[in-house]
Amino acid sequence: MRLHHLEVVAFGPFAEASRVDFDALSDAGLFLLSGPTGAGKSSILDAVCFALYGDVPGDRSAAKRLRSDHAAADVAPRVVLEATLSGRRFRIDRSPAWTRPKRRGKGTTTEQARVVISERRAGDDGADAWHPLSTRLDETGHLVTRLVGMTLPQFCQVALLPQGRFQAFLRARSEERHALLQQVFQTGRFDRTERWLRDRRIELRRAGDLHHRAVADLVSRVSEVAHHEAPADWSADPTTVQAWIRDLSQAAVTASVEQAIAVENASAEEVAASQASAAGIELAGLRATYAAARRAHAAVEAAAPEHASRKRRVDKAQRAGAVRPLHDLAQQARRDVDDLEQQSAAARGRLRALLEEESLDDQQVADHRRAATQALTDIARVRPLQRQAVDVARHLARVERVREESAARLRQVQERADEVPAALEQAIVPLTAAQESVVTAEALTRDLEVLRVRVRAARSAEAIGAQLATAGFALAEATQARLLARETLVELREQRLDGMAAEIAGKLAVGACCPVCGSAEHPSLASPAPGAPDEAAEREVRREVDDLEVVVEAHAQQVRGLESQLAAALAESGDSVEQLLVEEESTLARLDRARADAALLPSLQARVDSLRAELDALAADRDELVAATAQHDTEAAVLASRLEALREQVAAVVPDADDAREQGQVDLDALTAFHQQVESLAQRICDLTAELSRADATATSTQQAADELAGRAGFDSSAAAAASWLSDDDVAELQRLIERHEREAARVAELLADEDLVRSATADPPDLEALAQAHHRAKEAAAAARHRDMSLRDRGRRLRGLADEVEAALAAWTPVRDDLELVTDLAAMVEGKHPDNRLQMRLSAYVLAHRLSQVVEAANLRLSTMSDQRYSLVHTGQRGAGETRGGLSLVVRDDWTGDDRDPATLSGGETFVVSLALALGLADVITEEAGGTDLETLFVDEGFGSLDSETLEDVMDTLDTLRDGGRVVGVVSHVPELQTRIPTQLRVHRGRTGSRTTLELA
Repeated sequence: MRLHHLEVVAFGPFAEASRVDFDALSDAGLFLLSGPTGAGKSSILDAVCFALYGDVPGDRSAAKRLRSDHAAADVAPRVVLEATLSGRRFRIDRSPAWTRPKRRGKGTTTEQARVVISERRAGDDGADAWHPLSTRLDETGHLVTRLVGMTLPQFCQVALLPQGRFQAFLRARSEERHALLQQVFQTGRFDRTERWLRDRRIELRRAGDLHHRAVADLVSRVSEVAHHEAPADWSADPTTVQAWIRDLSQAAVTASVEQAIAVENASAEEVAASQASAAGIELAGLRATYAAARRAHAAVEAAAPEHASRKRRVDKAQRAGAVRPLHDLAQQARRDVDDLEQQSAAARGRLRALLEEESLDDQQVADHRRAATQALTDIARVRPLQRQAVDVARHLARVERVREESAARLRQVQERADEVPAALEQAIVPLTAAQESVVTAEALTRDLEVLRVRVRAARSAEAIGAQLATAGFALAEATQARLLARETLVELREQRLDGMAAEIAGKLAVGACCPVCGSAEHPSLASPAPGAPDEAAEREVRREVDDLEVVVEAHAQQVRGLESQLAAALAESGDSVEQLLVEEESTLARLDRARADAALLPSLQARVDSLRAELDALAADRDELVAATAQHDTEAAVLASRLEALREQVAAVVPDADDAREQGQVDLDALTAFHQQVESLAQRICDLTAELSRADATATSTQQAADELAGRAGFDSSAAAAASWLSDDDVAELQRLIERHEREAARVAELLADEDLVRSATADPPDLEALAQAHHRAKEAAAAARHRDMSLRDRGRRLRGLADEVEAALAAWTPVRDDLELVTDLAAMVEGKHPDNRLQMRLSAYVLAHRLSQVVEAANLRLSTMSDQRYSLVHTGQRGAGETRGGLSLVVRDDWTGDDRDPATLSGGETFVVSLALALGLADVITEEAGGTDLETLFVDEGFGSLDSETLEDVMDTLDTLRDGGRVVGVVSHVPELQTRIPTQLRVHRGRTGSRTTLELA
């Protein structure tokens, strides 16, 4: 894997777009990622991890705050990484989930995480281009993990040697080291194996208990059915249950056969007793039947007179039935005559009351009917005229009412029309002022924006001035330090020149020519003075001077940049912050007043428009009301004339109206009702008189015919025949009694003639109680035998069913017992509790111990070089103090003393060296485990400040070896000495508005 380009926007401390050209850094092989604390050095590494895996390492992942707080609210966080993975070049464009302001309305909304992964390859035209592969988070994650060959934790341990992580790992307890190694090497499957075996053992034990309870329940049921105790030791050997049940089943079959024979004998005795009891009951019944027949014959003889009377009543009723219809008709005709007489008298009474007369004969009734008919004809002719007069009067009233309303409305409109012009003139004055305020507010808004820009520039000038003062002080200090270093270099050179003879003498060999005089003999060699400097000392001071020159130039560049920024800010601001703030406050107050006045413009404009519209509407209403009033006056005059004419016509037809009524307003409905009632009553009386004459004749003739028919039927009159008449129900009841008497007489005669009944009367009476008791005893004995037989059969059937259930339960229990025995042994083995596990070590700890030994072996290859052959790591299986788990302990062997040391006793520099070697060893093991994944870009994060110069040189040499094969190594540090040793640098600068990056190449 090799990184090429990285771009971050609104990510971590980077608010604006920051780009890193790893290809340019790769040319040097070793580069420094430097910057102040908190500038964002580790955020560069976080961006690489996020682009590849969609997450960041360590505790920063749990914070879920990847978006920059310095970025604008609507800027999306984004990381774009170009890298070569497994020989293929990819571009990964990722954005984490973030919250942005809503585009409409207030509030925020959440943007979900997204990714686009593209591959650069030749297209159809042969030219290289980016081809999108996926936009799914899961697909991209699987693809990157497969191409890199590592998960995120493994990648962070191999490619990003973490900040301070391995110092903690070196000094950690076995439990803590177990957790880290398990995460890195992904040995969770072994823990899951242990848990699965433990859970499986518990599961099988529970299943076995369930099977045991099921079999025990069945054994208890068998014992209850068979009334026999189960074997005491059946739990130890469940097969004994089967033999016990077979014995019980065989005993039940034998008892059932014996009981079946007893049932047959008891049933035969029951049948014989039943037959004897039935014969006695039959004889007793015959004797009782004969005695009852004798009693019934006596009763029939006693009821003979009443039977003859019923027959005579039925005969008279049948003869009277022929006369009854005509008799009823005569009676109804007479009742009709009486009813008509009552109706005629009532009608005459109502007519006399209506006409207020003492008496009325038939002629007077006819005269009143004719007069009422003529009056109704006259009223019918006058009624249309009356209705027209009423309609015209109502219309005239409506017209007069509308005319009065129009006149009142006209007066109101005229009054309002006189008021509106003055109100309109008053409303136009504030409207003009509000329009002027709108123009003023726009101008003040522009002035306020300019002032705010100048205020920001003035504040920026103050901040830059403070930075410039600090930078100037730093430049002065660096310049003074450079001057002192130069003076030291001059003094050292002078001292070296003074002792140059001794230095040359020190380099002369026997027989060699002197480079000064050329002589091969050296009788008196010069000796160096104590503390005289040599070439190495001069080179060291010269390197210090060169370093200070770089520092001075950096400070000078910073001062020049700040001076340029200060000049630009002062030119833009023009005045001081205080003056600008006063001017801004004044402008803002004027703007608020102008905006307040301008805010009234819509309401004022609406008021003026409303008054103008109202004035136009009032003029139109006034013209319309004047025309309507004239039209109403004309219509009222026409209607009054028409009403007078109609009233005169009505008075001409009905001249006898009451004086209290106005002419033309006679109550025709009341007159009509009166004459209609007179006409109706007179006509009713005439009709009833004619109908009464006809009904009286009909009643007389019908009564004569009924009397004649009764005489022919043997009665004196129709009234006598009606007295002998019976209803159909009474006749039917008499007929029923007659027939029942005759049937009973025939039945009794038949019984008295039966020979069996006659013979039973002479036989001895049976002892029914003794026969019944004998039958009852035989029946109970047979029932008891059958119940015993059914009980034995049911016991045998239940025992056979339970035997099958026990067989099935034991068959289901057997594999569970076998599996439990096997899983129990395996679980004890992987938990370190089995006697065959001599190490008494869990499976996961055993695997991690082997991995740790590989890491220690790989770490010692580099630790020997970096520690000058002094230190090596040793993996021990002993448990540390207070530890409950062994196998993962580490000690440091000091080859100079031969002692083993606890990592906690190492100094800060020694701890860093050993931790770095341990980290590199872990990286080598993980890389080998990942199939030899070629990691061409590697980062080492912090810790170099604790090293002395010699150890730092050894560490740098080790890091140089990591560059073999084209690998690029990035050292993450803010140690100043590394800035001079590693010329190729990626610098991260922090600021109030966010961090930025710069690239410095050698």
